[in-house]
Amino acid sequence: MKALSRAHMLQRFQQHCQALSKENNAGYRQEFEGLNSVGRDLTTRAGQLDANKDKNRYPLILPYDHCRVRLALRSSQLHSDYINASYVPGGASARDFICTQGPLESTQADFWRMVWEQNVRVVIMLTPCKENHKVLCEPYWPQERVSVCYGGVQVTTLYQQRGPESVITTMHLRQAGSSAERRVTHYHYPGWPDQGVPQNPASICALAELVRKHINSIQHIGPSIVHCSAGVGRSGAFVALLWLMQLCARGVPPNVRAVVHDLRRHRMLMVQNLEQYIFVHNVLKHWLGDDKSGHGPRVAQDSRGPQPDKERHTRRTSQDGHSSSARRDRDDQERSRHPQHHNPRQEQGSTSKLHLGNLLRKLWLDSTSQT
Repeated sequence: MKALSRAHMLQRFQQHCQALSKENNAGYRQEFEGLNSVGRDLTTRAGQLDANKDKNRYPLILPYDHCRVRLALRSSQLHSDYINASYVPGGASARDFICTQGPLESTQADFWRMVWEQNVRVVIMLTPCKENHKVLCEPYWPQERVSVCYGGVQVTTLYQQRGPESVITTMHLRQAGSSAERRVTHYHYPGWPDQGVPQNPASICALAELVRKHINSIQHIGPSIVHCSAGVGRSGAFVALLWLMQLCARGVPPNVRAVVHDLRRHRMLMVQNLEQYIFVHNVLKHWLGDDKSGHGPRVAQDSRGPQPDKERHTRRTSQDGHSSSARRDRDDQERSRHPQHHNPRQEQGSTSKLHLGNLLRKLWLDSTSQT
């Protein structure tokens, strides 16, 4: 398939969206309702265990067993591997991102344990901590220039960049009893309400573009974390946007339905309602038509942009597992043997660099449908 120009892609996508919006969004509704059955055959046994029920913010939103994030077991605690978090694809592999619920007060230590064990360097938070007197997410990070120990991970907030619509926080992590240290960038966009979508797609568009470029600038890292309150609606919409933007940047026609279908095979209710589904289309349309004229949305960033972690990636600790290059070799060999039936549970690596060859992994056959 020949790569499309941005202008041609925009024209085709606008025509597609216009067709979906006819008769009071009948096309959008038909596509979205067709996704309702996706994932119903998948099990959530771990999340339903009595020992784990209190770790779930919402009792009906649980991770699928086949792709849940497993923490390292603590010797004295049988179910200490559980956290309500799922590996989800972003185009390159089945583990490009982790979508998770907003931490509870009782799961903050588990959250930071996951950040450390999964070698996470980017966290995107898409919810206010509280809305209409309802707690949506526990504030799980220290105030600026404050250090707090969450379980075995010491977190220090180094500095913050505040903008009108978002806050970017740089944090330093150190594991207790170890000299290993890392730097994590935390993007907080509190303006996406629990019910509804932002009125203006421009700010989400700019945040997604900033995050996309940041992730692509860092090599040999683990998945990036995206969370809201439940870790499905807003989180799913944002991951879908990152995936679709990456496709478009490489001249591949976007297919929102196919992306959401794949995401829902990895975490239930990703892009939770019709309003969010339409919003993904609108933001992508805005991004494709952005002329970069300088009047774009306002997000917090310094003139240098987010700074890549300067840790020496070639010296990986035993906790980080095998090297990324070795993992990529194994993944490439597996994909070459089973190009149409890749098993995400066999995916050992989680490099977030979104390579063109892997971007076409699931969408190539469907991308011609939007004409």
